[in-house]
Amino acid sequence: MQRRLDGMSLSLWLLGFSLGGFFDGILLHQILQWHHLLSTLNPDDASFQIAADGLFHLLMYVLALIGLVGFWMAARRGGLPSGRRSLSLLLVGFGVWHVVDAIGSHWILGIHRIRMDSGQPLLWDLIWVFGFGLLPIALGMALRMRGPPSRPKGRLVALALPLCTVAAGWQALQPPAGNGYTAVLFAPGISGEQAFAAAALSGGKPVWIDATGRMIVLTDMDPDASFRLFTRGALLVTGSGLPPGCFSNLGRGPSASVI
Repeated sequence: MQRRLDGMSLSLWLLGFSLGGFFDGILLHQILQWHHLLSTLNPDDASFQIAADGLFHLLMYVLALIGLVGFWMAARRGGLPSGRRSLSLLLVGFGVWHVVDAIGSHWILGIHRIRMDSGQPLLWDLIWVFGFGLLPIALGMALRMRGPPSRPKGRLVALALPLCTVAAGWQALQPPAGNGYTAVLFAPGISGEQAFAAAALSGGKPVWIDATGRMIVLTDMDPDASFRLFTRGALLVTGSGLPPGCFSNLGRGPSASVI
């Protein structure tokens, strides 16, 4: 039973960790747009920045999948922990993500800060790592030290936690509702002329192109044109079910050309 619970514990911890990553990506990259994963590297290249965010979400999907598979395998063997223990593991994993991100991404590698537009980036980093890193870890540890758990409720909580992670991953896949735009990112090696010609065959009207010519935003695109774009060198097309929704959250920075 201890081995089963250990496998379940690792799975729930991974789910919490990936949920922290989804929370970061959805809120900070997509909704607030305070930073991208690699904001300090090639900051004027929108296609590079958004592709990096897409790869970041892909990593979170992989971790969440590992956690979900481990959870399913442990649950089949009867290894469901209590609800209190499940919630504590989720909170610790969620908080650890933000601590790792702050130490690794913000202060060691310096690839982004919480608010790239702030004159006091360290202050925002500290506020964020305390509120979403250290505090959840402390709450998770406090839950583990409380009295005996309630098993019936525990099963409901333990089953709800993976569903929350799946919901977060699904949300990261969705483009913003009602914006009417399709963002297309073409592979390296595709010239701006080739990308523009491929976009023209989609039936949509280009409204935004980044400086490289490989990131194009279209409006009124033919719903069946995604396959044609992929055959002509597109890596990602929003709304096709493959890319993260962050590809539709495009700002018009200094690298943008408006048609």
